[in-house]
Amino acid sequence: MIHTTRSRMIIITTFVVTIVVAIIAVGLGSVHISVPNILTTLLNGRDQEGVYTTIIWDIRLPRVLLALIIGASIAISGALLQAVMGNPLADPGLTGVTSGAAAFVLLILLANPELTHFIPLAAIVGGLIAAAIVYALAWRRTGITPITIILSGVAVNALCGGVIGFLSILYSDRLPSAVQWMNGSLAAKGNASLHMIYLYAIIGWVLSIFAIRKANIIRLGDQVATNLGESVTRIRIMLSILAVFLAAISVAAVGMISFIGLIIPHMARLLVGSDYKYMLPMSMALGAIVLLIADTGGRTLFAPLDIPAGILMAVIGGPYFLYLMRKKAF
Repeated sequence: MIHTTRSRMIIITTFVVTIVVAIIAVGLGSVHISVPNILTTLLNGRDQEGVYTTIIWDIRLPRVLLALIIGASIAISGALLQAVMGNPLADPGLTGVTSGAAAFVLLILLANPELTHFIPLAAIVGGLIAAAIVYALAWRRTGITPITIILSGVAVNALCGGVIGFLSILYSDRLPSAVQWMNGSLAAKGNASLHMIYLYAIIGWVLSIFAIRKANIIRLGDQVATNLGESVTRIRIMLSILAVFLAAISVAAVGMISFIGLIIPHMARLLVGSDYKYMLPMSMALGAIVLLIADTGGRTLFAPLDIPAGILMAVIGGPYFLYLMRKKAF
């Protein structure tokens, strides 16, 4: 009971901190806006004329909300994949899902830019195809095991990386327009990007809540799940599709952002334990706040340069991951 109360308090506190950080992030930039002015502008709505209204409602607030949504979605995706594979090293990047979605999105951005409104669909299809190949390669007569999924994911990830490289060379003259996206940037992402993704994200989050029980069952092990009358393979496929969906829509919106799906669920597990009833919302809140901080730092610390959040996450996440490995935290 004490552990449950503590976990709930940690989750609530993290969500409150996320809101505070989001308000502060809206005020940071080339034009500094104080918190009272931010709150006043938000409460008055976007119909009121003024410089702050344009900056907040049309530029910074959409970008902040997008960072929160993308961070939360990738973290949930990673948490689900770690349940599927029974391995805290699993994440959308390692299993080829991210690169599969990226390859299909890049195919549109470089070869068929007139079809940009199909990017979310292309990302989902690309992610699902990559996941299907992974499962086909990992399938054995006795079913699917975590290690075969991870090994197959590494192979598919390399294959998709080759496709991305080939497309980059083939359409090198159009590559500058896609560089920001390839690096996981939220720069110049406005209301259009937010409107493109938020509904998909809400659907994915709601489905994730319904998947908590299945995730808890499978994390107990294949034998326990089978004894409870559950189909382990069916649960793995169901959770994987949901994880692919959340990762793919994130790739479609801002490109490839690494380490959030890997590290955030691990941090959440340390704070609230392995029960997905608490671990999943904790991952959601932590993923949102970490990506928001990375994006805000990228656009303010090196101004007027706008460093993509994907690059900062790789720079920060790589050493942190090595630190965890050294501490044998996995």
